[in-house]
Amino acid sequence: MSERGRGVRPAGRLRAALYCRVSTTGQTAENQLLALRSFAVARGWDAVEFVDHGVSGAREKRPALETLLAAVRIRKVDVVACVKLDRLARSTHHLVTLAKELEALGVDLVVLDQAIDTTTPSGRLLFHMLAAVAEFERDLIRDRVLAGLRRAKERGTRSGRPVGRPRTQRFDIAEAQRLYTESGSIRAVARKLGVNPGAVWRAVANPRVKADRKPA
Repeated sequence: MSERGRGVRPAGRLRAALYCRVSTTGQTAENQLLALRSFAVARGWDAVEFVDHGVSGAREKRPALETLLAAVRIRKVDVVACVKLDRLARSTHHLVTLAKELEALGVDLVVLDQAIDTTTPSGRLLFHMLAAVAEFERDLIRDRVLAGLRRAKERGTRSGRPVGRPRTQRFDIAEAQRLYTESGSIRAVARKLGVNPGAVWRAVANPRVKADRKPA
């Protein structure tokens, strides 16, 4: 963490947030808590516990974690501790995002099983490496998406099919409503106008839609 961030900490015992998560309500966080409590006592921390019960790691919103981060943001926490990285973060990118926010607020991160401790120079180095890996992963994903779009565009050009979002179907809505009144069939009106039945249904079901749209 930055030395500037460390400078704003009050003297005395550090205030630690101990975070645990279990994926199902049938599981218990007690084993995680025992390890974290022991570590906090050994370090001389004043600890507060935050536990998410029955919450998948893939979920973006976790109540206890959100409460913990709220405490971090109002400077009530000096260090966040958990047992494993996968208890805290749902992905490498999520982990690095959290770590950057903690760093900006002058809050350290300790992960027991992975021996990560950003109160030490080696721990801070590890997180710089994680940030570099996450950035590399994002670049790879972006390059793959762009390459896929280029290939799709080339295939579309060769086949004569347009690439991208389909154009909005435009037709005379008043005429569609009149034809539907006569036939009572959405599909018949769609065939008559050469448009998608869904577009006809929206026009018929919503008489407030402007009726001055003409075929392009």
